[in-house]
Amino acid sequence: MSEPDLDRFTSRRSTVYGAEGVVATSQPLASQAGISVLRDGGNAFDAAVATAAALNVVEPTSTGLGGDVFALYKTADGDVGAMRSCGGAPADATLENVREAVAAESDEDIDPEDAEMPMTGAQAVTVPGTARGWELTAEEFGNKGLGELLQPAIRYATEGYPVSEVVSAQWQHAEELFTDEHAREAFLFDGEAPSTGQEVTLPRLGESLETIAEEGADAFYEGEIAEQIADEVQSKGGFMTTEDLANFEPELLDPVSTTYNGAEIYELPPNNQGLIALEALNVAEEIGAGEYDLDSPERVHYFAEAMKVAFADGHHYITDPEYEDHPPLGSKEWAEERADLIGESANHDVSFGVEGSNAEDADTVLLCVADSEGNVVSFINSRFAGFGSGLVAGDTGIALQNRGSSFSLDEDHPNVIEPGKRPFHTLVPAIADFAADDPEKEDWAAFGVMGGFMQPQGHLQVISNIVDYDLPIQAALDLPRWRYREDGSLAVEERIDADDQLLTKLTRKGHEVQVLYPGLFGGAQIVRNEDGTLSGATEPRKDGNAQGY
Repeated sequence: MSEPDLDRFTSRRSTVYGAEGVVATSQPLASQAGISVLRDGGNAFDAAVATAAALNVVEPTSTGLGGDVFALYKTADGDVGAMRSCGGAPADATLENVREAVAAESDEDIDPEDAEMPMTGAQAVTVPGTARGWELTAEEFGNKGLGELLQPAIRYATEGYPVSEVVSAQWQHAEELFTDEHAREAFLFDGEAPSTGQEVTLPRLGESLETIAEEGADAFYEGEIAEQIADEVQSKGGFMTTEDLANFEPELLDPVSTTYNGAEIYELPPNNQGLIALEALNVAEEIGAGEYDLDSPERVHYFAEAMKVAFADGHHYITDPEYEDHPPLGSKEWAEERADLIGESANHDVSFGVEGSNAEDADTVLLCVADSEGNVVSFINSRFAGFGSGLVAGDTGIALQNRGSSFSLDEDHPNVIEPGKRPFHTLVPAIADFAADDPEKEDWAAFGVMGGFMQPQGHLQVISNIVDYDLPIQAALDLPRWRYREDGSLAVEERIDADDQLLTKLTRKGHEVQVLYPGLFGGAQIVRNEDGTLSGATEPRKDGNAQGY
């Protein structure tokens, strides 16, 4: 028997293994919900829906029924696909109407043509996609019905659960957002956010979940819940109607992909950031970024410059594809041309590509599941920023997303608001075939990194850590990260060792370097099926938890 390679174990925690299934999430109670479904005969898709619904309750600071949901998956039959369930702007949300509404709501006397999209409030609410996305996933790919899959979430909401440390801190940070009576009644307890370890119930949300469990997702989009959503938004000056909600449908679509040093990476197409991740991988491969030592400044420099170019292109072109076309950002030919912009020093003629999007540091939840049948699923569910718009629909307990804050009120901007249009979306679940060039081997992973514009940057780094440097999946997530910021600076985690003068050397290459705390570099999850061996990893940037059985 060979000796274990202990030098490979450099993480703060070990990789989790399971014989029948693995669930990786940002919250232990949600992981338990997914594992319970797998134990009860559900597959990875069933577990993904049950876990997402549980997160809706036990991590309500980051996700919920009032947001959107996306998935990337590989089925046991070998099919690779994507699910997109995100709504657009209301039918009456014309540029003129929204400008006038924003100007009227402003505390300052501004011309409607000078109005900017607000971060919160009624104008930021787009049609939520979550409920029908959950239902579509269960019906198309699962073994169980939506009603059964919602039961763990319903129990947490009605019987209660203890609030974990990170969730408590996020909840307290959001207290000032709850200026409306409906929001305060739904999510505050004696007027305050819960403390760590406090047991709470969310009865209003539990009742809504029970209604959906009994009547299906239509209860959200066409019943009393829909009426309360529309009434809430309209009462605050917005344009959402029950017709906007009833007309929404999720989509099953083909992902976009590219190869990177022998692996094939699959992402969501526009209106999401997936093409940004693919372009960055292609440019990085073209310039040989992964050939430098793991701890070298050259590695960070060339990967970061590849990322910057991809952001400049993606933020210029990506929007709802039904409204505007884009060039082949994910192609090798495009990357070969764009690689000419990268040299030994930072190129300050290439900008990040966007300002005022409200998307840089948004947070969310992502979960990943693998089962023994061969299914792997990356599932991401979000309201965009914490509790979203600050609006809670009547007495439903459903906090409504603020995804519409990514729209622009500049008529020349590709993401200018238009009726029915879906905004530029940061959410990008992903899957990877690490044995794409070896037909005798199976090595699939579902993964993702959370946090606004950190998401594609995290994808690039995690994939390179595994493909270029052969790191185990837990170590690949634990490695300190870097990220480009909207202001053009290159941020690095404070955990990066300053003794090797990495930061000084990056500064000499022309980067404006700043050191930030780990919470701004995204939590991450990954599950892997390597020739039948199931493993999972997560990281403690949130309350990360992977469980197997």
